[in-house]
Amino acid sequence: MNFESRDFKRGFVLFLARARLRVNTSDGLDMLGGAYNQSLHFTRTSRWRTNCRVVLTAITVSVVGEIFAGQDLHTPALEPPSSNGADTNLPTIEVAHAVIVTVELDFGPTIPGIADALRQVERHYEPDDHQGRTFAILDAYGVPTATGKLHISMHVSTEKPGIGSLIFRRTGQTLWKSRIVPALRPPPSSFAGKRLLIMLDDGKGKSWLLDGSMGATSILDAVVRDTGMSVRNFWTDGEEREATFFYSTCGCPVKVMVRRLGDRTIRTTNLPVIFPDDPVVAKTIASLMGWPR
Repeated sequence: MNFESRDFKRGFVLFLARARLRVNTSDGLDMLGGAYNQSLHFTRTSRWRTNCRVVLTAITVSVVGEIFAGQDLHTPALEPPSSNGADTNLPTIEVAHAVIVTVELDFGPTIPGIADALRQVERHYEPDDHQGRTFAILDAYGVPTATGKLHISMHVSTEKPGIGSLIFRRTGQTLWKSRIVPALRPPPSSFAGKRLLIMLDDGKGKSWLLDGSMGATSILDAVVRDTGMSVRNFWTDGEEREATFFYSTCGCPVKVMVRRLGDRTIRTTNLPVIFPDDPVVAKTIASLMGWPR
């Protein structure tokens, strides 16, 4: 699902509304919309149009929700350029690459959960073009330690040239800081890009890409792209499966364990916290999967 933002074409309106989908799975699809509860029609195009667009590849579904009018996925305020000379000696990482930042944080006597802890980790962006963000946290997980700290790992995907850093708000400690440089070659993953792709394993260790081109309204109404079997038949009720989501410049997988319960699914564990820097994407996934809000 390609949520276009100011970083791409200066416009973004995401509708989580009743939708009717028509997909071209080889090129993706576009979502053109009007007002809330309006039937939305999807057509293939390569240009941003006046109302809204969500470009989806392989799987796309319609969901019911509220309108996110004009919401940019890359909205955090930009940090002013640093005058610290040490920035010239920062470690470098290319755009469309990933790094795992693992630290132990001291929150005092009350150790928060991962989702709450992430709210105490500031994202600082210094993009070379002074627009948007330079990285995103894709997922995070961790556990309390025996010494009363929180051991947390954050999966960071780099997005554009500049400087990126993570700062622990409680102490001001820099948890990670790097200069992000242009990539020398395209990312190796075929899943790279800001479009939501979903895979589901078959219970035997193999994951299959899903396709919602027949107008699916939930994950269970999609089909396995290479076989044509509906997910409703592919996924036995009551079984726990691994679902994999892709939405990043690096094409990195974000995996969760999910159990089917009739016409909906539930997560069998609360970790990892997924797409904390892209809440629209996280809400869309929850709607597709039928997770309780």
